[in-house]
Amino acid sequence: MVAISLEKLLILQERDRKRLAFEQQLAATPRERATIEGKIATEKAAIESAKAEWHGLESKKKQLELEIGSAQDKAGKYRIQQSQVRKNDEYQALTHEIATMESNILKLEEQEIGVMISIDEAKKRFSAAEAELKQNIVGHEAKIKVLRERETHLQTDVKDAQATVAEARQDVPAPQLKIYDRISIKPGHPVCVPVTAARCGGCHLKVSANVELEARKLEQVTTCDQCGRIVYWAP
Repeated sequence: MVAISLEKLLILQERDRKRLAFEQQLAATPRERATIEGKIATEKAAIESAKAEWHGLESKKKQLELEIGSAQDKAGKYRIQQSQVRKNDEYQALTHEIATMESNILKLEEQEIGVMISIDEAKKRFSAAEAELKQNIVGHEAKIKVLRERETHLQTDVKDAQATVAEARQDVPAPQLKIYDRISIKPGHPVCVPVTAARCGGCHLKVSANVELEARKLEQVTTCDQCGRIVYWAP
């Protein structure tokens, strides 16, 4: 039976830990980038919303101008007709129509003034929002640039870490490596842990006297009878 290669197993475990950390960071990078890209999209949508409000008011102002122009044209036509009629009742009817048009024009002009005031306020809101949100976007884009650079570095780190793990695996006897691989399936699950005061350093439960004895000897791979981790004696 091959004695436990504790030092080699611990080296493998440490290299595996670093590899996993790099891989997790690399896997998280696209999610971080997507989150920031979502913020950029939100900022741009806010700019477009402010712009749409302003343009909507501009369209409303143009519509009111058309309605005012149409009412003025009608009033002008009624005045021409009024100058041509001879009957009093027709004259009075046209007078009423002219008065109605003039009243409508006044109401429309009041609405136009209100819209013009709203346009000025919307322009100010848009300008303020655009300046602030564009500044935010610049900041978000800078973060994305940093993330892309970090992603490139992490890709190199992962490859290097995988290479060092492969190298360390070659030094561990096959039977011990098989046990190590079986236990290391769970990410972040330490494989080799010390036994201190008769307790496993992984699950922190008390191990049997036999397990503690075998862990002291280091003559073979010994596993915790509670969680299955490889254990070694740590006085």
